Amino acid sequence: MFKDLYHPAVKKDLKKITRSSMNDIKEKWIPKLLLKPFDGEELTGPLIGIRSYHFKIGKVQYRIAYTINENEHMIKILMIAKRESFYQLLKRRLT
Repeated sequence: MFKDLYHPAVKKDLKKITRSSMNDIKEKWIPKLLLKPFDGEELTGPLIGIRSYHFKIGKVQYRIAYTINENEHMIKILMIAKRESFYQLLKRRLT
């Protein structure tokens, strides 16, 4: 199982999500990602080197953007948000 490390802005991301969804992400989706980090889709273009993990809670689609450091067995979570405008927000965060 991989260890997790978070970008400082992820706390703000989680404040924008309902409490029940936030708990679901922490208790269900993050552990799944840590067990199988290569399940996420590898991004292309200006976001190359970043992976995106997709899941739904109810009818809402969410994304987790992250990088994998295999040598240290660590995942750095860059952003957690709803699907809408996710990639534009991620590009802004990384520049």
